[in-house]
Amino acid sequence: MRARRIVSVGLLALASGPATAAADLLSDALGPRELATGEARRGDVSGAQAISLNPAGLPLTRDLSFEGSYGYRSTDAATLIAASACDSTNAAPGCFYYRYAGGDTADDRHQRTHVAGLTLARQINARAMVGIGAKYLNAKGAALDGSEDVKGFNWDLGAVVRLTDQLNLAVVGSNLWGTENLAIARTVATGATFRPSPQLVAAFDARWNLDTDGDTGRYGGGLEYFVTTAGGQNGYPLRAGAVYDVADGTYVTGGLGMATVKFGLDVGLRKQVKGGDDLQISASLRVFGPRT
Repeated sequence: MRARRIVSVGLLALASGPATAAADLLSDALGPRELATGEARRGDVSGAQAISLNPAGLPLTRDLSFEGSYGYRSTDAATLIAASACDSTNAAPGCFYYRYAGGDTADDRHQRTHVAGLTLARQINARAMVGIGAKYLNAKGAALDGSEDVKGFNWDLGAVVRLTDQLNLAVVGSNLWGTENLAIARTVATGATFRPSPQLVAAFDARWNLDTDGDTGRYGGGLEYFVTTAGGQNGYPLRAGAVYDVADGTYVTGGLGMATVKFGLDVGLRKQVKGGDDLQISASLRVFGPRT
């Protein structure tokens, strides 16, 4: 079976040279909130997290949000830019998004990736919801001869089950159908999110590459604690986590933010502490519309 690298549903950058964190493009697609909590939260997404984590989770919240983010990855000096609009106030919650990544290869050439797509979700009943994602990918420059350049469509599926009011379980398949290329791999992920109180969330996710003959498995988890002000209108989320990849090594993650009824600011980072020296930093601004 032809081995293929893991790629992102969204924020992508194709890497060359030895296997590093930059080659794990699904993790590089994450926004600052999920990046900070050990790349976990597939069972409890909101807004643009439906794009990077699980399209099925959007009905878990009811809001209209517009989000823009900027990130930097040290491995290939990549610039990571994303913009999205997500609406979960109607009967068919969904997101539209665009993502760009541009960086340098090991032999000092420029590589870039554009991704545009949408997600749609449907709540089946009070405890179960499903979602689908479709995107168009245009990547160029990863290989000198153009052999890893790719243009085409791909599809994702997800599901969330609320076992209790505190515990959610999720399963997600990425790049299940569509364009095949060395840069595009099918992956499957699972997640569990536990919310013992409105202020505290604990999450654990695992992801496997279905198209590799080598070792695969990326496991992450983290905590988010939401500190609220006396009036309850503003809050400050504090996040921390860790990631272990059987092929790439170990990472620590962390971040913080500020949230009001009208906007949210978030910063997150992921630092490799074993198996390499990769660092990724991301910041985002969310603007909220009417909530129901």
